[in-house]
Amino acid sequence: MMKYLFIIFSCLFISAGANAQGFKKLFNGKDLTGWNIHGTEKWYVEDGHLVCESGPDKKYGYLSTEKAYKNFVLEYRFKLEANGNSGVFIRSTIDGTKISGWQVEVAPPGNSTGGIYESYGRGWLIKPTPEDEKALNPDGWNKGKIRVVGDEVTTWLNGKQMVFLKDSKIGAGEGSIALQIHDGGGIKVRWKKIRISELP
Repeated sequence: MMKYLFIIFSCLFISAGANAQGFKKLFNGKDLTGWNIHGTEKWYVEDGHLVCESGPDKKYGYLSTEKAYKNFVLEYRFKLEANGNSGVFIRSTIDGTKISGWQVEVAPPGNSTGGIYESYGRGWLIKPTPEDEKALNPDGWNKGKIRVVGDEVTTWLNGKQMVFLKDSKIGAGEGSIALQIHDGGGIKVRWKKIRISELP
């Protein structure tokens, strides 16, 4: 009897621990439910992946969450195809295809993946070191992670911390999470396993 009680309590403990993580999917693997498209670039689902691809206009494009997120841990997987110049925006607002917010870079080797860029503002706020950038897999899947709490942002790439930034302007920011297609054409990036855990 004690053996069975131990098994039951162990299962309950493991289940509670999993739920305590508080992660929920932002991308359901089927369609773009919960997201808004900005611009004329292509956003679609293929083989369970969220794909962003340059359209005929070769302009900036964004896919933003319908909901705003303030403090959170965001995890995602991405695979660079073609040029691969993209990014993940935090606390962002979009008017047409003009975005205000902070981008965690996703780009080909040597282009500061994991660094933080402020659009229509101060530009690059912090970049990873060239040595840390070697964590990027240019041909396969990569795991990105962003933790945003108050005025602090930390990013990771494939388990390696890339940057940490404390910034009062980010701390005051409000808005959604958004994925980007850079302008110029010839860009294609795949995304999957996009999930978020909201924090107090």
